[in-house]
Amino acid sequence: MDKKEKNHQQHTNPQQNKLIVVDGTNCISGRLCSKVSKLLLQGNRVSVVNSEKVMVSGNKYEVIESYKDKLEVSSVTNPIHGPFHPRRPDTIITKMVRGMVPKRKPSGMQAFKRLRVYIGIPDELKNSTMQTFDDAKITKQQSFYISMGDVAKQIGWKGVV
Repeated sequence: MDKKEKNHQQHTNPQQNKLIVVDGTNCISGRLCSKVSKLLLQGNRVSVVNSEKVMVSGNKYEVIESYKDKLEVSSVTNPIHGPFHPRRPDTIITKMVRGMVPKRKPSGMQAFKRLRVYIGIPDELKNSTMQTFDDAKITKQQSFYISMGDVAKQIGWKGVV
């Protein structure tokens, strides 16, 4: 099979370019993002809804402190040059997925363009079927986790949860 046939096979895969709506409610952030990045690399368009309800595992105070420590990192010469730290839940999730795709390769760039992350559920996605990942769901009580909306509030997000 030569390169042209392989490329043609990739573009005619029925699983590709399908819109998948993922509900992030009560999912662990890292597991959710790894599943989403895998779907993106397979060629699907993925929309993650309820990003403020995605959970981060660990001690609440330590998680918030680690995010606040990341905010301290800036350019020595001029902080306006970056790095820029996301404070909204949807942009935090977007950056997490970006770290899981090969963002400098063409396949990763194309995959990242197919990602959409929303706070809440937008009107155009309300009546679509939502997919959840059972192995990404939280297994303990909610008190063992902190939601991404709460983390975002603590690091400076002024939005409404």
